[in-house]
Amino acid sequence: MKIYPRFFSLVRNKALAFLAGCTIAFLVGCGGGSVSSGSGSNLTGSTSVTLLATSTANNKLSKFGMDINSITLTSAAGGMVSLTASPQDNADFIHLNGTAEPLLTVSVPQGIYVSATASIGSSGFVCVYLNPSTGGLEDAYFSYGYTLPSQVMVNLPAPITITGTAMGLALDLQVAQSATWTPGSCSQAPNPNAQNSYTITPTFNLTPVTIAAQPTNSTNGKASGLLGLIASVDASGTSFNVVTEVGPFIYGSYGPNWSVSTSGNTVYQWIAGFSQLAAGMPVDMDVALQADGSLLATRVAVYDTDTSNLTMIFGPLQFKDEHVPELANFGVNSQGYKSLAGGYDYSYSNTTFLTSGQFTNLQSLPFAASFTGANMVTGQNVFISTHTLTVPGGYPYIPATTMTLLPQTLNGTVSAIGSDGGFTTYTITLAPYDLFPALAVQPGQTTLLTNPSQVVVYADSNTQMLNTNPIAVGNVVRFYGLVFNDNGTLRMDCAEVLDGVPE
Repeated sequence: MKIYPRFFSLVRNKALAFLAGCTIAFLVGCGGGSVSSGSGSNLTGSTSVTLLATSTANNKLSKFGMDINSITLTSAAGGMVSLTASPQDNADFIHLNGTAEPLLTVSVPQGIYVSATASIGSSGFVCVYLNPSTGGLEDAYFSYGYTLPSQVMVNLPAPITITGTAMGLALDLQVAQSATWTPGSCSQAPNPNAQNSYTITPTFNLTPVTIAAQPTNSTNGKASGLLGLIASVDASGTSFNVVTEVGPFIYGSYGPNWSVSTSGNTVYQWIAGFSQLAAGMPVDMDVALQADGSLLATRVAVYDTDTSNLTMIFGPLQFKDEHVPELANFGVNSQGYKSLAGGYDYSYSNTTFLTSGQFTNLQSLPFAASFTGANMVTGQNVFISTHTLTVPGGYPYIPATTMTLLPQTLNGTVSAIGSDGGFTTYTITLAPYDLFPALAVQPGQTTLLTNPSQVVVYADSNTQMLNTNPIAVGNVVRFYGLVFNDNGTLRMDCAEVLDGVPE
């Protein structure tokens, strides 16, 4: 049986209230201001710029959010332009590790920009771990009510030239440089209220993104696995609007909103087509940035079509009971009727289990790629929908209507390279703090995985190789994909390979 220690119960409500507003959003007005171009008489007019949030991280943290008060670009000539019209909050960077999410599209004066600054309000991160002294599951929260300007850094690895009709800017949170705590191991997390026990120093890299005519990955204009709720459907039958933070319902919506168009090539999953989309439905979608900065949906999946009292949650599984169909999930984000961010218990006795429609090669894998109540394990990233009217503190648990396996990014050391059925395989060893090995020692979990510290990664010709460092035995590499439990062995169907982060 799982035990939630006293520390978790004491800080939970306060921490969840903070982290419910810990997702970044950017809202800008129609104009972008004016700025001297710096050099080059051809840099005149304005460019449609889409800002993309992303992060570079290992797997120490389960959430890292903050409020953005402002972001300002400075040109070579000293002119300044603000990207934000007013303070905004609410977005998590950890689930964007190696992927990207569009935040805004704004008109920016063309020119050469050499520096940038950001003003951050509240900020915080979450570390999920087992308390070694009690064996209980804990979610340790570390937060600032306000982040000092001296603790915020926006790096431009090279000057950014804003030119052309449209382009992107990647705002990449360097997580390892942005959060420290003593003694630094999640399994030894101190009381976050202790003085000087942690620091939050948001550190970003800001780099240009060239939008491809047909984007294939996050570095050239494609954003995959975007989750949100449909706010409205256009009467023309070709576009819809999505909100990324809703609820609880009495507070309305906040966070980045996406206006998404469709085409005859848009793929619909679990619904017949556009005509079945309705306000209040949860969507999982892939979008391609267009030359004018707009978003075109290439894939739209709806895992639960019932909009009544709907709440959706996504995040890693924390616990699976060995005796009854009950699980604990850490909700990185919660949207809809109830606020279920943080750790909550769910019943899956009548749950429909699905797998993300983002991956179309599951039948080609040389193993049975399935996700069910029988083979799910702690550490997997999931989407949960529920229509509960209440949030009980214990039994009966919140009934999960659907559970969908979502992609996630793993940072690991390559221990072997091989091949299997047309796939290149990379066997990686995870750090002890990764949720798979860290949570596998819970009561009732120890027999589910043969070696929870090891994952076999499968890459095919469609896998996007975005790494600049070589993949070799002994190197640390990040892999993004779906993680399955195959009879006790963790296996990943990989979509992207990226440079690793020191463990």
